[in-house]
Amino acid sequence: MEEYVTIGRRLVPKDELFAPGHRACLGCGEALALRLVMKALGQNVIIANATGCMEVVSSPQPWTSWHVPWIHTLFENAAAVASGIEAGLKAMTRKGRWEARDVRVVAIAGDGGTADIGLQALSGALERGHDFLYICLDNEAYMNTGIQRSSATPYGASTTTAPAGKKSIGQVTWKKNVPAIAVAHEIPYVATACPSYPFDLMDKVTKGAATPGPAYVHILSVCPVGWRSAPDLTVRVGRLAVQTAVFPLYEVENGRYRLNVAPPKLRPVTDYFELQGRFRHLTPDIIEKIQKRVTDEYERLKAKAATTELQENN
Repeated sequence: MEEYVTIGRRLVPKDELFAPGHRACLGCGEALALRLVMKALGQNVIIANATGCMEVVSSPQPWTSWHVPWIHTLFENAAAVASGIEAGLKAMTRKGRWEARDVRVVAIAGDGGTADIGLQALSGALERGHDFLYICLDNEAYMNTGIQRSSATPYGASTTTAPAGKKSIGQVTWKKNVPAIAVAHEIPYVATACPSYPFDLMDKVTKGAATPGPAYVHILSVCPVGWRSAPDLTVRVGRLAVQTAVFPLYEVENGRYRLNVAPPKLRPVTDYFELQGRFRHLTPDIIEKIQKRVTDEYERLKAKAATTELQENN
């Protein structure tokens, strides 16, 4: 029988299905996110986990932190493997070789395995309509292999392959909006989340897992090593990402947008940047350019959410 602990006014499962003792770095936002993800998913899952930080730290042979069925996949094919598992379960059920049970199939990958190397596999799985949940743990670079830039690295951030210098600001392209790409596939459920808002994250993972058809949850995961932030500030940095609208929290259900955390007044992006060494080189004119982009995108998101609210009230 599952045990629960009361946190605030919420009951949270006591079991740690992503067990402690893994080798994640001090203050790792991905490890915190994954702990919450597993509390939301429960035991009736099969996970396909792409190569990346969480695969490496959680499964050094002969140990594992996973207390559920778990498959390690390549960087590029977590969505493809999850698609095969889901299709296999359907076929076995149809042939009477599997007793139909409420077992959810979940794919997990980082931003490199999602926005870059695994994008075509993800797109194909969403387009085909597989009944699974895809979770992107986004720490905004290839942290496991040396902090190389990815297409999810934010504009102006310094990485080992896009370093800041006398003639370079670091990353010169804007962060790829993968949640918007998922929405364009017209799937039933898309959401953003951050472990700094734990109940919001668990609610979205629960909702995504319960959604018939494909669901996508994109989780911002602070990386103290790659972001050059203090390990004890991980939760604070994540909250600032939301409060500045650098990473707004929203969900899209059947095409309808809803903001989940809407600060009455946005904090300036400098509040977020100043805690991270990867942005320390930015000049006032570049920060102003980023601030305008963040503000404009947030206003567009608010307009979409307002349209949904109008539709629901009519």
